[in-house]
Amino acid sequence: MGIALMLCFCVIAPLGDAVAKLIGESVALGPVLFIRFAVQLLLLSPFIFLAARPLRLSRKAGWACLLRTVLHIAAIGLMFTALRYMPLADAIAIVFVLPFINLVLGWLWLGETVGIRRIVACGVGFAGTVLVIQPSFAALGAVALLPLGAALAFSLFMLITRQVSAELDPIGLQYVSGLMATALLLPALMLGPVATLTELTWTPLSSREWALVLSLGVLGTLGHLAMTWSLRHAPSSTVAPMQYIEIPVAAVIGLLIFSEWPNGMASLGIFLSMAAGLYVIIYEEVSRRRLNAAQATEQPPEEPCTTSQEPQPAQ
Repeated sequence: MGIALMLCFCVIAPLGDAVAKLIGESVALGPVLFIRFAVQLLLLSPFIFLAARPLRLSRKAGWACLLRTVLHIAAIGLMFTALRYMPLADAIAIVFVLPFINLVLGWLWLGETVGIRRIVACGVGFAGTVLVIQPSFAALGAVALLPLGAALAFSLFMLITRQVSAELDPIGLQYVSGLMATALLLPALMLGPVATLTELTWTPLSSREWALVLSLGVLGTLGHLAMTWSLRHAPSSTVAPMQYIEIPVAAVIGLLIFSEWPNGMASLGIFLSMAAGLYVIIYEEVSRRRLNAAQATEQPPEEPCTTSQEPQPAQ
């Protein structure tokens, strides 16, 4: 289940990135982020109130949710900014140091078990990612580093999600995130015009821009719900390699919308990334079946033979 939900995320996330790339040239970053999280808040509100879901958090979990929200805003903001200047597949390819970071942080921070086969699969997928990376740092300058910052922020975001998901279900967690993000971004948008910050200044949107920004909010909500649910069913070291599937999905979307297609070397990298992800899926499924079969055939231990003995006096 965890793997299946992460695969759903890997399809939805590139679609959201493509929408962000379309809207990024005409709408400032601040309003895009505010609407994206406001839509998340509005979409999840009926589920929270109709189901009377409790939203009580311990102080530690509350601060963790706040940090998680800040990391979420930072990761999305860095990625959306990078997409203004970089091809979709290239930006996502650079972000794909993320599963490797997740694997290491999950082992160091959460003490998750990381077997040699997962390490090899992640290594192969990372090697494929390196082959896909093609933007020239000399030409793009610091812009090429933005997806790396997004990857680090999102890796920490996923790690904190893994920790706080025990206190809140995925819908409640995403609702709290939308509420906190909206509360943080609204004052920033009010300050933008006063401080003459272009990226935080609201401008009127056309009907096309409204449609794109609202769809971005819907895709973002669905994608991160899938990701959050996946982390409830599987450790990050298991689902991390699955995210490599985003690369071929992004390549197809880039071809259909932006007429972008990776060259031969990048295509080889995509193949390696897909192979690594599919290997983990097959390996996890085989391991699960073997474990179930072993548990089904396991016999209860025989009770030891007893002989009548005289009771011993208490020592």
